Amino acid sequence: MSQAEWTGPDRTLVARERNPLWSLGLLRSELVTTLRRWRTLALLAVLAAVPILVGIAVKVETGDGPGAGGRGGEGGPAFIAQITNNGLFLVFTALAVTLPFFLPMAVGVVAGDAIAGEANSGTLRYLLVAPAGRTRLLLVKYATTMAFCLLATLVVALSALAVGALLFPLGDLTTISGTRIDFADGLGRALLIALAVAASLTGLAALGLFVSTLTDSGIAAMATTVGLVITVQILDQIPQLHALQPYFFPHYWMSFADLMRDPVYWDDLTRNLGLQALYVAVFGSAAWARFTTKDITA
Repeated sequence: MSQAEWTGPDRTLVARERNPLWSLGLLRSELVTTLRRWRTLALLAVLAAVPILVGIAVKVETGDGPGAGGRGGEGGPAFIAQITNNGLFLVFTALAVTLPFFLPMAVGVVAGDAIAGEANSGTLRYLLVAPAGRTRLLLVKYATTMAFCLLATLVVALSALAVGALLFPLGDLTTISGTRIDFADGLGRALLIALAVAASLTGLAALGLFVSTLTDSGIAAMATTVGLVITVQILDQIPQLHALQPYFFPHYWMSFADLMRDPVYWDDLTRNLGLQALYVAVFGSAAWARFTTKDITA
């Protein structure tokens, strides 16, 4: 059949597949679908509640007396004692509290459900017929998960900023190094810290997406991803595994605190970003290899 004779639905589908605007439409549709799920909204609500609980706990525990902030630092992040002096420190504390479990759990649920959830509900085959193309669909799913990483981190940061401003004073703040910076600089560093935390979750997002391609059960993929997060973090605390720990994806997660030094200590931050990029490359490639050869029957 000549090109002139080639008409009808098939030609229209190919034209749509080659149109980048159609890909943007698919991404927009995926983002809207993900954010409208009750599960996603519940996860974001839990993340927003954590800073509220931390702020109230610090307020009740320390009271308004002089030097009360010192008691708040016991067993907590290095800057938790500063919350009563400056509410902006609640942003750093909330991110430190949510990063080990709450944020990874939320990202693990979204990433694990990305492909397996579609397969389980029977919509994956129709998405591929659309035509999304397997590679394109996988990229859209990962981009959606990345967007959720950023959104979830910003929800924690903005909730903490609002609660910190409501319960504690705002103003110039003292860095971990002991120097003073103005509030605008501190706010800028808070934004950088939120971005660093979101970037720290990109490796986990790729790992979760790979797990999602291995099964047709969304629940199994979500549970496996969250289980891997917990297991790896436990292994990261075992001294006998110190030679392997720098290669565990959560090992440098708390390096974001170095952004509160003056000058900023970049070594662990760059190691963290490099490690996340490595996980994205390895597990992203593994997810692509698995998904493009997977037999889609449902």
